[in-house]
Amino acid sequence: MRTYVALLYSIVLTPQKRVVMADLRAMAEGLGYENVRTLVSSGNLVFDAPDTAIAELESRLEAAFPKTFGRHVDIIVRDAADWLALAAANPFPEDASATPGQVAVRVMRNPVPADAEAQLRQAASADEKFAIVDGDPWIVFSRERPNSRLLAAMNHKRLGIGTSRNWNTVRNLAWMLSET
Repeated sequence: MRTYVALLYSIVLTPQKRVVMADLRAMAEGLGYENVRTLVSSGNLVFDAPDTAIAELESRLEAAFPKTFGRHVDIIVRDAADWLALAAANPFPEDASATPGQVAVRVMRNPVPADAEAQLRQAASADEKFAIVDGDPWIVFSRERPNSRLLAAMNHKRLGIGTSRNWNTVRNLAWMLSET
């Protein structure tokens, strides 16, 4: 058995309905996954499964999701070792320590396109930072501006399928994985 992390792109299905974590755990258990647990109510799932290709896990979870919740949601899966490596590769440890809610990574299904750095550089404000590490963009968001153009530049159309998590979530998932 291996441990995996699954990240849902969005858990808000409609303005009135959110994904309930107990239902998400039940969906994963119905697929035969074991030791299923969630982190807060934001679409972060940790589970054990036989050694399986990541793309197959993503497909199985994405196929089960509409049957359970009524609509498609992109789901990004990483195995435990890859998640721990992602967390360890945070290029902004000082910022993450000082303001963990303003440091985020967009976890990508496939590495970002080669021209992504130029796109992000154009969108970043003077007080924002970004770096691409192993195909995933990391960002330190502006402390001054509540709406970042950098966030908009990281959408599916421009960078491909991915989902963002702040440093608090990244490190808490890493902690969960290190406890297993």
